[in-house]
Amino acid sequence: MEKVSLNRVLLSLGSNLGDKIEHLEKAIEAIKVSVGELEYISSHYYSEPWGFQSENEFVNLCLTCFTKLTPTELLEKIKEIEASMGRNKSISGYEDRCIDIDVIFYNQDEIQSDQLTIPHPHFKNRAFVMIPLQEIINKQDSFYHFINS
Repeated sequence: MEKVSLNRVLLSLGSNLGDKIEHLEKAIEAIKVSVGELEYISSHYYSEPWGFQSENEFVNLCLTCFTKLTPTELLEKIKEIEASMGRNKSISGYEDRCIDIDVIFYNQDEIQSDQLTIPHPHFKNRAFVMIPLQEIINKQDSFYHFINS
């Protein structure tokens, strides 16, 4: 029998359109179904848009989960979740959105491809990632070693 290893990932979720909390809850449920077992979910963090102008405030959170998916499969599932929830990328830059899911970490891997960069290249500059991430670190000290190894 082939041994399947689980991969620990950190995802950042955000919404700034419609019922933002409901969008986040639906995304979390979809992640549980199609990505893997949830470990920790941070509190909600409210933030101004990053990288573009909008009157719509974001609600963000981070979560960790365990998955059997490869990084590419993970990205495909995330894009499927976003599309199923009505996310339509109409421009090449940042814009208002009902849901946004970013892969911040995948194990301790460093990945650079046309589709995916891990760790996420902007995570350290985004309070809406760093503050929920700090909350997760405080929940489990071993996570600190996971991201700093």
